[in-house]
Amino acid sequence: MTAPVRIPFPVVDEVSRHCLQEAEPETVHIEVHLPGTLDHARLRKAFLEALHRHPRILMREARGPWYRRRYEWELTPEPDVEVVSFTPPGPRALRDARTRALTHAPPLSTSPPIRLEVVGPVLLLTINHTALDGPACLRVLATAAELYGGRDNAPAAPPSRPAEPRREVPDTPAVWSPPARVAHGTPEPSPGNGLLVTELPLPHRPKGSPYTVNDQLMVTTALTIAHWNREHGARPRPLRITMPVDDRPRDTTMPIGNGTRLVEVPFAPGELDLTDLPGLLRRTAERTRALKSLPRPQLGHGAAVLTAPWAPVAARAALTRTLRRAAAPWTSTTLLSNIGRIPYPLDFGEEAGRAHAVWFSAPARMPRGLTVTTASTAGRLHLALRWSRTLLGSGDGAHLRDLFEHYLHTTEVTG
Repeated sequence: MTAPVRIPFPVVDEVSRHCLQEAEPETVHIEVHLPGTLDHARLRKAFLEALHRHPRILMREARGPWYRRRYEWELTPEPDVEVVSFTPPGPRALRDARTRALTHAPPLSTSPPIRLEVVGPVLLLTINHTALDGPACLRVLATAAELYGGRDNAPAAPPSRPAEPRREVPDTPAVWSPPARVAHGTPEPSPGNGLLVTELPLPHRPKGSPYTVNDQLMVTTALTIAHWNREHGARPRPLRITMPVDDRPRDTTMPIGNGTRLVEVPFAPGELDLTDLPGLLRRTAERTRALKSLPRPQLGHGAAVLTAPWAPVAARAALTRTLRRAAAPWTSTTLLSNIGRIPYPLDFGEEAGRAHAVWFSAPARMPRGLTVTTASTAGRLHLALRWSRTLLGSGDGAHLRDLFEHYLHTTEVTG
């Protein structure tokens, strides 16, 4: 019998594995809304075939002795468990499914570390973020859509922009002091994450603008948090917003796993007012373009040292957790993950139809405690706010949504 293929954990996976917490699971949730319903047996068959078309997703954490120096993924020929489940629609069915996506991470010990729950015309995919990210699993879902509906789900061509020379980051506020934290609102007694999803108009951007919709979203996020912190009496401090950058192809050759790298976009307190929004948008665009162009490891250079096999994983895990706690004050203020225009039609055929809304949400563990995730489908912006319940409550999430909508509109009419 051939021994299963094993793959050492990449840096991102290992750091996440070291720092797992039961109270705030590292899950990514993807929610796809279709106009029609799906045939159960046909969807199961299509999704299983999609997993085989992307075999890197069929993996589980390999067992090993306590003194092992690396975690390893073990690839499996078939899933260990039934991945797809169907929940009868009802008044609370979708809300309860969202809650499960935030509170119950698919275990790393069974292949694959994802699950797909179907609630009526809604597909809800929950991903263990230690193993996989949202764009990779969306690629697998697009393959399943094509197999199910028989229609082409090839990715649309990305927007064409003229190539720019590599440049240093201009006009960057100093980062020698800890950044602002999101001010506490009204925490809830239970641990874990809360979630709010909403649909907004895509912001207008004048033709030929030097900034992108992503820059408008970045400025909107910064203005929203600055406003929230002022309301809650926090002293003005520089903001740093983490932005994932994904350079992978979107076709069937897309590497499956955690493939984004993280950059941090800084803002000085004095920039975040409404007196010169065009200037703020322009400076933000210059910063984001320069940061995207700079070569950088996914989690920076320090993570590579921590994950080198110089000691057993148990010892390095303890060190990583200690350093993470020590570095908490320097963690960025929040994370803005803009998926952008969903590149796939997600067309499930004549009866189920094409997706008209797709939401993502990223983990919101403290010390950040708040993540903002956006995507656009069918000409609409789909916003997910996710927060740690030790920081905010559901009423706080609704207020932050209102602030975000206001400032997004402000960037549109002023820019």
